[in-house]
Amino acid sequence: MEKVEVCVEICREGAVIPRYAKPGDAGMDVCAAEEVLIRPGETVIVPTGLKLAIPEGYEIQVRPRSGISLRTPLRISNSPGTIDSGYRDELGIIVTNTSPICCSADEVYGLDAQGNKFGSYRILPGDRIAQIVLHAVPVMTMKVVTSVRDIGYNRNGGFGSTGVK
Repeated sequence: MEKVEVCVEICREGAVIPRYAKPGDAGMDVCAAEEVLIRPGETVIVPTGLKLAIPEGYEIQVRPRSGISLRTPLRISNSPGTIDSGYRDELGIIVTNTSPICCSADEVYGLDAQGNKFGSYRILPGDRIAQIVLHAVPVMTMKVVTSVRDIGYNRNGGFGSTGVK
């Protein structure tokens, strides 16, 4: 398996270097570097305390952790998020609490909550909040043509055209 070196700078006290939880995992777990409270309906950036230098020709994709998506109403808002090779500022994870705004924000849960409870969620330093995946990015070029209709295969149909069964 090819290994690609990504350089990381710690820019906040308490930051955790991403790592694979198990051999063969595609994504490295990313941890919060600060405590963050996310109320119902809010979207926040959770700081990681890390700056990355990604080699040219690659991107890092930010993706949700399946357990958080299953057990909580927290969502990675722009999933998959893209970190370009030229970005050198702190990696922040955009998280939305999809709990209805009308529910009580006084109920505060942690990421270990069970049952997808509605309310506010407190993310603590060291909590694994997302995962990152390194991905090769070929450079696209655009070629203007008169019609794309006869190039390759046209499957016809659009959104939902193949049904659900």
